[in-house]
Amino acid sequence: MGDVAEPVVPVFFLSDSTGISAETMGNALLIQFPDTVFERTTIPFISTVEHAREVVAMLDEQMDGPVTPLVFTTAAEDLVREELNRTRAPLIDFFGMHMQRVESVLGRSGRREAARLHGVGDIQRYNSRMAAVEFTIEHDDGQSLRAMDRADVILLAPSRCGKTPTSMYLALQHGLFVANYPLVDEDLERTDLPGPVAAYADRCWGITTNVDRLSRVRNERRPGSRYASAEQCRWELRRAKQLFEAHRLPVVDSSSKSVEEISALILQNRTSRAKAAERVRRTQEENPA
Repeated sequence: MGDVAEPVVPVFFLSDSTGISAETMGNALLIQFPDTVFERTTIPFISTVEHAREVVAMLDEQMDGPVTPLVFTTAAEDLVREELNRTRAPLIDFFGMHMQRVESVLGRSGRREAARLHGVGDIQRYNSRMAAVEFTIEHDDGQSLRAMDRADVILLAPSRCGKTPTSMYLALQHGLFVANYPLVDEDLERTDLPGPVAAYADRCWGITTNVDRLSRVRNERRPGSRYASAEQCRWELRRAKQLFEAHRLPVVDSSSKSVEEISALILQNRTSRAKAAERVRRTQEENPA
């Protein structure tokens, strides 16, 4: 007899906003169960008690099925939250779990309004992120070299190493102005940084991967081409590594890391760089030539 397949666990992410927060926090827990298969459903914009009742009725029907569902919610509006908590389904209420604790520490009540995390409640932060996204789109894959001095981060790598998704994540989630520049054969034949980024080495990060992964990804785009050959990938990655080492650029290997992990490493290194630069500045001020 063959192995009996594990049942698929229904998972619901509920929110009175976009559902992104519920998905992010819920998936951070679910990823700890790699041998379990989940069927995910997001129900966003539950903005009225009536809508919440409909969702509760649907969840209660799920409880009559063969597998108990998991439900994650970040609903902030009290009446909606109270209604959702009436469900018979096991419900993990991220907002309810933590809001009271935060309020007690701060000594004041939160607004408990929907859409404040991903909405435009903080208009200055929202506008900053949108400006960062616009800059990053314009400077994707070396398309524009205009105003490179405004870049907070410049990513260098051979094609298909993960520059674009990392750039967009840093812009959208952290409001950073990110340019990414593809290292082509002409750049890799030299040891100098490419001209457009040479003056900004202190903002540059290298991204690399392994030969097998790069060749596989490129073959999906251009099957059987020289561009996708293991030989070409090996040469580009070797030369890129030499370039990064020659200029002492921090390097992140994207072969086994998610965009979130790559971004976290870049942010951590960026903080370390800033602190080191500040120490140098203070030393120079204290000990002028």
